[in-house]
Amino acid sequence: MSGVLAHAAESTDYPGTIPAALGRAVERWPGAEAIVDGQRRWTFADYGRDVTLCARGLIAAGLCPGERVAIWAPNSAEFAIAAMSSYCVGAIVVPLNTRLTTVEAAELIRRARASAVFTTGHFLGRDYLASLAECGLLGEVRLTVTMNGPPQAGAITLDRLAASGARVSEAEARSRARAVGGADVSDILFTSGTTGRPKGAMLRHDASARGYTEYGRSLGLRPGDRMIGLAPFFHCFGLKGIVLTAALHGAAFLPVPAFDVLGLADLIGREHATVLQGSPTIFLGLLDHPGVDRSRLSSVRVAGPGSMGFSAEGFARVRAELGIAQFSPGYALTESTAVGSRCYWFDDFETVSTTSGRPVPGVAMRIVDGRGQELPAGSAGEILIRGYNVMAGYFDDPEATAEAVDSDGWLHTGDIGRFDAQGRLTVTDRKKDMFLVGGFSTYPAEIERVLGLHRSVAEVAVIGVPDQRLGEVGKAFVVPRDRLTFDLDDLTAFARERLANYKMPRYWEAVDDLPRNASGKVRKFLLRERPLATEAASRPPGR
Repeated sequence: MSGVLAHAAESTDYPGTIPAALGRAVERWPGAEAIVDGQRRWTFADYGRDVTLCARGLIAAGLCPGERVAIWAPNSAEFAIAAMSSYCVGAIVVPLNTRLTTVEAAELIRRARASAVFTTGHFLGRDYLASLAECGLLGEVRLTVTMNGPPQAGAITLDRLAASGARVSEAEARSRARAVGGADVSDILFTSGTTGRPKGAMLRHDASARGYTEYGRSLGLRPGDRMIGLAPFFHCFGLKGIVLTAALHGAAFLPVPAFDVLGLADLIGREHATVLQGSPTIFLGLLDHPGVDRSRLSSVRVAGPGSMGFSAEGFARVRAELGIAQFSPGYALTESTAVGSRCYWFDDFETVSTTSGRPVPGVAMRIVDGRGQELPAGSAGEILIRGYNVMAGYFDDPEATAEAVDSDGWLHTGDIGRFDAQGRLTVTDRKKDMFLVGGFSTYPAEIERVLGLHRSVAEVAVIGVPDQRLGEVGKAFVVPRDRLTFDLDDLTAFARERLANYKMPRYWEAVDDLPRNASGKVRKFLLRERPLATEAASRPPGR
């Protein structure tokens, strides 16, 4: 397998399927805490018992291997139990973004042809179960389970599901779990749709178990660790990087349904959390919110901030102000089972703060030009990935699959990056975000990194907008640290000293926040839909 390979030897101690991962955890650490959800606590023995009860209920309901189970709910212990029980009967889990409208969620459930749906009652002012009932979807699926709140017409509670499995023996449930194969599809994860219609990436059991065994090694994870479960469980990073990883390594996870910086800080201090992963927004909140008592965060040993959009200065602040000494950022995408390159907890500070690390063992990565020719170290081009981690394809979409994965098995990510002489990857931009200014290729992430160095900038996003003379020019959306002291003229002067003229944004807009999906990615298509210059802060500074 050609391409740049990892610097760390791969662990061979991993189970072949997700059910086997949970079964091994129950055997190895039965009395250790597995889930802490508010005041409720599960040991691994408790966790395994509840998963088996629900798996028996799913078998009693007639669910067969290969059928799809949709889960539309926020992070919770019940989400993990629903997902694990579905895996254990050989079903394919289809997690759905809680930010979707009912119409969008119903469309994906129908596209996946789900036989069962797990959902919730009220969350952030919405009744998910009632909305699905109103659109007529409950009559289209065999089984609907509400994971909290009272049952409604056409749905049963999670407790009722578990009770209904009494006529199915525990031996039969265990037999179903053992029958799951490593090459079987475990999940259909619909991509975020930031650039187009969501596509359902089909991921495999063995890729998940193998990839997240290595992921835990990159964090330095050990039995007894306590992982904050803030990344959404409907996203690969949450479902695999928290729920599965915890089972693989004997760690507990603490589900957090919605980000609240003071609530998060309190949870870390109260439960002595040791691992914190998530988007830069989470770490900036802990750093900048005046109400956070940072002395209570000392239990956190290792952090995994998203490397895209987090500057070296941000890493330095986390180390100096939060006292976190170990970091493990990385790069991947859903289509690669969110497994790609990683920094390891023992890597030097320059590596973790300025790169996305090296390809993990068993995964090859290449940088190619527009003709598909491999480029040398230091040259930027499209990132390609090949290995056990590449998806089985897009569900019911062979054309999109062929576009994404070529005949040699290389996944074309659409992301731009480069390797340095030491084999470390730096991701510079999304290929689709690139725009041409007078014929010059311009990458927003490069501009965003420069603007993010300015003292008055909390966050920034850059897009290309039409221009009669140059074809396209940049527009920067800036979230100021303090609107009272924000000086746009000072920022533009700062940028001119550090950016080539064609890279300079021609339009600027100060905003209160950036639109993000629940995975933390900026939804740039929403920024592109805004009128070009309707607000006072939007203006072309010195064309």
